[in-house]
Amino acid sequence: MRVPVKLLGCVFWLFFFNCAQSQAKQKLCSDLFLENGFIHTLSSNEDEIFYTCKPGFKPFTGNWWDSVTCSRGFRSEEPRCIREEDCGAFPSVLHGKLKKTNQRTAKVECDSGFKPTQSLIRCVGGTWETPVCEMDVHCNSPPKVENALITSKPKEFYGYGSIVTYACRSSFLMNGKSTVFCRSGTWKETPTCKEVLCPVNTAVEDLKMEPDIEGPIKPGYRLKFSCSREGLKLKGQREITCQSNGEWSSPFPTCEEVMCVANLTVNMRSDEHLGPEISVRPGDIITLSCVGRELQGQSKIRCLPDGKWNPPFPKCVGGKCVSPPLVDFADTTEMTKREYNSGEKVEYTCFNKYTLDQRHPYSKYLTCEDGEWRGNIKCLKPCSVSLELMDKRGIELRWREREKIFSPHGDKIEFRCQRGKSSIGLKQTCNDGEMDLPLCE
Repeated sequence: MRVPVKLLGCVFWLFFFNCAQSQAKQKLCSDLFLENGFIHTLSSNEDEIFYTCKPGFKPFTGNWWDSVTCSRGFRSEEPRCIREEDCGAFPSVLHGKLKKTNQRTAKVECDSGFKPTQSLIRCVGGTWETPVCEMDVHCNSPPKVENALITSKPKEFYGYGSIVTYACRSSFLMNGKSTVFCRSGTWKETPTCKEVLCPVNTAVEDLKMEPDIEGPIKPGYRLKFSCSREGLKLKGQREITCQSNGEWSSPFPTCEEVMCVANLTVNMRSDEHLGPEISVRPGDIITLSCVGRELQGQSKIRCLPDGKWNPPFPKCVGGKCVSPPLVDFADTTEMTKREYNSGEKVEYTCFNKYTLDQRHPYSKYLTCEDGEWRGNIKCLKPCSVSLELMDKRGIELRWREREKIFSPHGDKIEFRCQRGKSSIGLKQTCNDGEMDLPLCE
């Protein structure tokens, strides 16, 4: 039986229509659910889906309504509703882009040849501030500085924020900052290099200098000093050198009058002076005596031109010591007596948590010598750190419970940062009652 051509055409057309309709259905995306919003699809165009958000919310794109498109089973983007006070998609930046730093700020990064009017934009009242990248004004080649060079390769282009660093040649010092920035087409605060010279101080009275020169001199040069007349002695270094930084190895010395100086012990007296301190000029004679003890040496001595005594300064010997003195944060290990003979010792111990310092010149003994107690006792203080201070510094104990610290001298304490904070160098040592606490931020 022959089928008419027109009928065959209808069958073919129906088959094509059904296939196309089937393919169209395959292109549809999965059912869409929009939290805090609602959608609408046109019967004439099911590929495009329109949506808006409930009161208190808005589309992530920033408009009050928007749409997404379904193509080949994929949506152009997922619709999303956010709170009115939140900021959604970034605004576009002509000649630049935005980089998110946190939920409320974004960094503006401009293309080469452009600079941002502000480095960060903020989310204010649910809207991003407007980012702007404006045309940058270029800087010319960095200025030439005499006796200097730049520590980077030359460039053809120096835009906004470009940096160069200058370095002076040897024996020259930089005046100003070595690093220079390009700002608004200008290199800011270019440094200079000046030759290193040490100043010469010629105003010191009675000071003789060799060689006798005036004006500043170059590094490596040496000066020697002496006093210009008798009865004076040099105070300071006899020789100094001009250094590469333009400073002398030591300050200029001075000349001061020669004096013979002495501090009398409690048992010694001077006929010419009241009090324990003696200071006399060369040629002066003093007369010394002891109270309740024997004078060992000459009673009359003279001050020499070099500030020394002739004969040597005497001393008082013999006699007994009274009860040993009180020492801060310490006590004697035994009951004390009213009198002690010369040569007897008394031992001390520090209070609880205090540490006896036995480094020279300290020890744990005082010794009776010629009626006086000799020696040095020192108790090193412990460290105390309160919970309030630890909280203020953002730290806590690493190996202990939350408690107050009371640690002796030399004890090492290890801290850690409180949750969400960081730092370095969290192990500290108690030093005579002081401890540099770390700071966690």
